Amino acid sequence: MTEMALTVRGLCKAYPRFRLEDVSLNVPRGTVVGLIGENGAGKSTLISAALGLVKRDAGAVSVLGKETLDAKTLGQVGVVFDGNNFPDVLSPAKLGRVLSRIYPSWDEPGYAALLERLGVPPDQKLSEMSKGTRTKLSIVTALSHGSRLLVLDEPTSGLDPVVRDDILDLLWDFVQDEQNAVLISSHITSDLEKVADYIVFLNQGRVVFEKPKDELRYQYGILKCGETQFAALDRADILAYRKQDYEWDVLVADKAAAQRKYPGAVIDPASIDDIMLLYIKGVQG
Repeated sequence: MTEMALTVRGLCKAYPRFRLEDVSLNVPRGTVVGLIGENGAGKSTLISAALGLVKRDAGAVSVLGKETLDAKTLGQVGVVFDGNNFPDVLSPAKLGRVLSRIYPSWDEPGYAALLERLGVPPDQKLSEMSKGTRTKLSIVTALSHGSRLLVLDEPTSGLDPVVRDDILDLLWDFVQDEQNAVLISSHITSDLEKVADYIVFLNQGRVVFEKPKDELRYQYGILKCGETQFAALDRADILAYRKQDYEWDVLVADKAAAQRKYPGAVIDPASIDDIMLLYIKGVQG
């Protein structure tokens, strides 16, 4: 049986103009789980409520097998939010000394090695660093105190492809021992296509699906057809659809089966962006 680094069941959190409603998801050990959805879908609220940063209204959360988030458990969770997480006057070397007094499991040699690997200058003040370098530093610190679970909220937003690739490589290495896990929220779905094992799609405070990434990328497809052919489609085959200028785009869960059933149809592969947009801007079948 696969062990879970994070389990969320029936989580609810209400604000005056927004509500997370009955949200459930799993983050298995040894995997990277990507959390997607448009702005305002509730991704940051979900992360904050799951980690106890805001009080949830209902639901249960288990982190590294514990339902009570004591200091020891929280010490094994590395969290990175978009933006600068540390005082600008510090350098990475000074920051490491501060954090070594906070975390009993602080790994100074490992911290120094990761700084060198990612090209983060140890003696440069954070105020003098680029956004990409500060993001690398945030992730390095999250990895350097014995973390078993990384939770990253839009960590690669606004970064160039080279920096993003460095970060993705680091996350991939982190989960290779099958004990660690990553939950990463991102608008850059191409990054998730590279590194994620599972995708959780959140829309308007609800989970639309929780699927293996390879199922989405290699089995889902977009059937393109005219109005007459659309009217003849079996509605059980339609996940979502959208009327374009001269054709219909129809999301199907198994493009090979759909091609056999509708041999005259054009069926294209579907990216994660394509799938998300059809659910959000189209009509669900």
